[in-house]
Amino acid sequence: MTALLRYQAALLVRSQRWLPPVVLYAAFLAVGVQSGQPVLDSLGYTAAALLPVAAWLVRICVTNEPPAARACVAAAAGPARAHLACLLAALLASAALGTVATLAVTLISDPAANGHRAHVPRFEAGAAGLLAALSCALLGTAVGALTNWPLLRSPGRAVPAMLLAALLSVVVAGSPAQAAVNGLVTGSQSGRVPVPLLPLAAAALLTAAAFAVACALTRRRSP
Repeated sequence: MTALLRYQAALLVRSQRWLPPVVLYAAFLAVGVQSGQPVLDSLGYTAAALLPVAAWLVRICVTNEPPAARACVAAAAGPARAHLACLLAALLASAALGTVATLAVTLISDPAANGHRAHVPRFEAGAAGLLAALSCALLGTAVGALTNWPLLRSPGRAVPAMLLAALLSVVVAGSPAQAAVNGLVTGSQSGRVPVPLLPLAAAALLTAAAFAVACALTRRRSP
């Protein structure tokens, strides 16, 4: 699996198809996050914007290879393992991107609550923001896994479904991503730093289930 993961990661980097989602994410942060804003609000925005980017990275990874190359990898390592490596490469890329963005936003933001009514410890805020970002990265890759090949083959269906599912994952009550982001926003109002461990655990379980479904279907469907 390590070799497959290295192969998929190298394929992702060399393709340069990661540039549009990363640039778009950076643009979102440049517009929505300003130096001196309350740190928890800024971290909530940073985490929420990561979710559709993670789904997009999944689509890039599962469509990077030509069908013939994908068939060769699947024949050598097994279709489920080959597809899992694609999903894990997207997840690791999303987590790395979210970590870098969280660190940068934590450093430039004001360690205070809304209205500067209370001090917010920068380190604790950054840790909470990182957990929220990881929750969104996990749920974004789950969305990508369930809205791309092998479940949806047509781009005309896969892309709109992916975008709609990503949006709903951020705004619908009960979503782990919504809970993590809402916890940061609510904490910014009171000055209390949340610890979004439950949303992170829920996102991890949902992602594991989504990966299992997607990998199981690769055994039955050819590229």
